[in-house]
Amino acid sequence: MPLSSTMIGALLGLGTQMYSNALRKLPYMRHPWEHVLGMGLGAVFVNQLVKWDAQLQEDLDKMLEKAKAANERRYFGSCL
Repeated sequence: MPLSSTMIGALLGLGTQMYSNALRKLPYMRHPWEHVLGMGLGAVFVNQLVKWDAQLQEDLDKMLEKAKAANERRYFGSCL
């Protein structure tokens, strides 16, 4: 998963830079260092997005477990 997200981020950064140059009607590879920078930033962005999504899922599972326990205490705990 980390390799695929890194590649997707790098392609996103490269595509963004090439699209920016195309909109301004400049040569696609005008400043190659900008493409490298865009690829690096895109890779970092997508990797952080994947980490954030995993953390969000973990937090959601904890909240759902707490809510389930509270509901069980409320409805099944008082019947005894």
